[in-house]
Amino acid sequence: MGKNRIKSLSALHFFSILKERKNRFAKASKDSIAADTTVNELAKKLHPQAQFVKVAEIRDRGNGTKTFTFIPDKEKGTESLAYFSAGQYISVNVEINGLKFTRPYSLCSSPLESLQGKYEITVKSVSEGLVSNFIIDNWKKGTELIISSPLGNFDYVNLRDAPTVLGIAGGSGITPFLSMAKAISDGTENFNLILLYGSRKYNQILFREELDELQKKNPKINIVHVLSDEDHEGCEKGFINQEIIQKYISVSDYSVFICGPQVMSDFVDKELEKLNLPQKFIRHELFGEVHGAKNQPDYPENSNKLNKYSDGDRVKISISIHDKKEIVYGSADDTILQILEQNNISVPSRCRSGECGWCHTFLKSGKVYIPERMDYRRKADEKFGFIHPCCTFPLTDLELEN
Repeated sequence: MGKNRIKSLSALHFFSILKERKNRFAKASKDSIAADTTVNELAKKLHPQAQFVKVAEIRDRGNGTKTFTFIPDKEKGTESLAYFSAGQYISVNVEINGLKFTRPYSLCSSPLESLQGKYEITVKSVSEGLVSNFIIDNWKKGTELIISSPLGNFDYVNLRDAPTVLGIAGGSGITPFLSMAKAISDGTENFNLILLYGSRKYNQILFREELDELQKKNPKINIVHVLSDEDHEGCEKGFINQEIIQKYISVSDYSVFICGPQVMSDFVDKELEKLNLPQKFIRHELFGEVHGAKNQPDYPENSNKLNKYSDGDRVKISISIHDKKEIVYGSADDTILQILEQNNISVPSRCRSGECGWCHTFLKSGKVYIPERMDYRRKADEKFGFIHPCCTFPLTDLELEN
């Protein structure tokens, strides 16, 4: 997987590049680069600090799911939308009763559509999902929003990934793959996509018609629907396992991209182990935040005793933000970020999965638990006591500094 591509690289070629680079540096002007260069302007367009958009269209997908189309809010200063790679996400700012939240949503439109001034995301309401339910119930055509620039690494990279990608999706985890399929169809991307898409029932398959149409248009796209709760002609029955994977993969050189509920991802990982695939060729989209510390497979048994309050296992968190100190209490089964938000303390966050580091916070005292699969901290952060509150659970009372 990728080994033929690596073998084709020549060390001598790299040495010649190095020599050429030194020659160009020697001939370059010593004048400072103007701040308004074309490169800097392009960088601002690709990586804006924020994008102001409006909801232009809403499509009800049924089962508590809606697709929202965004266009630039030119009155607020956003003339065009930042280009992105298929598979990336945006972080959306949502204000509920005066409290500000951020939530990541994968872009399900093609990168080409961003050049036409259009983004699309799909939101599914979930039980006790404060933000998702608010969005479904309150966003209307014309709603004004602030979103981030495109983020994330769940995208195809030619040098790293094989010419064939096995996509494994579950439920609303289909959204980044829909973007990839659209990009392959319109020529933005060039790889073979074999997509195994797990749903409960045939009538609950998100984007079924769109996916089937994309498959008909382009031979590089192969969609396989896998239904867990019913038999249906043309669909596989059960869960996405080793047998189904081997049935549809006929090449030896392929990459695996996985996006969906954590329970599905954990199951698929065990099935992939049977195929002896190197871990470096398996990519996960960290789809949303983790819930329930004690439900995690590597939660420490007999961990430090929690402080006992009248209403059960609770912890006290002291946090200093810009010289202002707050003391809050919460459940040890929630992440630090969830506890802070429940107490009306807004902490900058984007991915909510431990990957981006936007909520980077110093742990002054106390003990915490971080699920191994979500610990994406840099080694220096780990050494000097920094954590990502979005994926970190308290084991004792804590003192934090943000």
